[in-house]
Formats: sequence, C-alpha cells, structure tokens
Amino acid sequence: MKPFSWRFIRMWQRNRDVFLRLWHAEAPGFVAEPILVLLAMGLGLGAYVGLVDGQRYIEFIAPGIIASYAMFSASFECTYGSFWRMEHQRTYDAIIATPLSVEDVIAGEIFWGATRSLMTGSVILAVAAAFQLVHSPWALLMPILSFLSGIMFSSIAILFTSLVPSFYSFNYYFTLFITPMFFFSGVFFPLSSFPEILQTLSWILPLTPVVHLARALFWGEFHLNLLVALVIIIVLTILFFSISLVTMRRRLTV
Repeated sequence: MKPFSWRFIRMWQRNRDVFLRLWHAEAPGFVAEPILVLLAMGLGLGAYVGLVDGQRYIEFIAPGIIASYAMFSASFECTYGSFWRMEHQRTYDAIIATPLSVEDVIAGEIFWGATRSLMTGSVILAVAAAFQLVHSPWALLMPILSFLSGIMFSSIAILFTSLVPSFYSFNYYFTLFITPMFFFSGVFFPLSSFPEILQTLSWILPLTPVVHLARALFWGEFHLNLLVALVIIIVLTILFFSISLVTMRRRLTV
C-alpha cells in the first residue's frame, strides 16, 4: 500500500466545486428525507409508544437518525457517485494523469464522502435542536462524530466500489448491508429489546457503535463501553481505508 499525499485535497476540492454547482438538486434528498423520517416516526409512531429508556420516542430516535443518515450520505456518495466518476465520466483516469496518485484520488473521495456526512448530520442536528430534542452541550460534537463515521462508511463503500462490475451490484450492498444496519443497530429500538444473539451480532455492524456514541452525546451520559465503541470505529476506519487504497489501485491500474 502506498501512502496518499496532501494533494488529496485537490480531489476533495473538485468534488466540492461540483456539489456547489448542483447542491440544489442533491441536497433536498439527503436533508428532507431524514427530517421526514424523524417527524413521521417520532411524532406518528411515537404517539403509540411510551417512554423508551426514560425518553420520549422522538428523543430516543433523533441521534440514531443523525448517525444513520450520515452513513447513507457517505455510502451513496462513494458507491454510485464514485462508480460514475470512475467508469462513466473517466474522472479518475484524467486526474491520475496529473501529479495526483491513485491514493490521492481515493483519499479525496473518502474525505469528500465524510464531508457529506458532516453536512447531513449538522442539518439534522439543527432540526433536532429546534424541536428541543437535544439535552446536552456535548451534542455540539455530533458533526465531528458524523465526519469520523463518514470516513469509515466512505472507506467501506469505496472498497465495495472497487470490486463491483456494474451499478446494479450496489443493490446487494444497500439491501444486504446498509438496510440491515438501519434496523438492527439500535436506531429505532433499544438493543436490549432484541434476543440475546441479535444483541451480540449487532455489534458486528459498524453503525451500532456510532449510534451509541451519538445517543451519549445527545444526553451527556458517558460510560466505559463508549470507549469500546470509539475504538471499534477507529479500528474499522483504519482497516477499510487501507484496504480500499489497495483494491482501488488494483482496479485502476491493472
């Protein structure tokens, strides 16, 4: 594996500039949908659900919605978006003909995916604060958590992108990997409500530690297993980031 250089910021800037030209077409989907889910589930279903872990249902799901849609933002950007730039626009081929290496390009893609997570998480956090769902100043760290989890999910998405033959393959990624995390990582229900085997298996899912940290930041309640959650995120980020650089170099140069 070759290291990436500071030039990765040029790839990030390229994606930023494209986004700033097209934001009015891209942003509503990643902003409106999580807000609608938060309100529909929190106020609609919440009217039939009592307190969950001592919280109103909408208060319980708010941090999970931020964590999960930060995941969705990074995943969509670094699957469909990256594949389109790689195979159809041939953007990668053009850029690696410059002083940027393959590693610089992929690192720029990953950090741009993380930036999209940060933007999505920040907007939903602002909405949650407007509805008085935030109960701790520690929630101000949510954008940082969104960015960190965005690096992790962008790395996982880029790894998958480096292996697939076509757009249609992403159906497997979202149906068999992303969607199960959305439902089994503690976003909508406490993990304690699942059978013991599912509680254990849920910690295999990368979204689970992110949801736990997000909920702790919302309420300012910290305990030792949150350190374990943070370590899991960091280890998975380093692992998948490193592997994605290797597999994408192989995809683009062999």
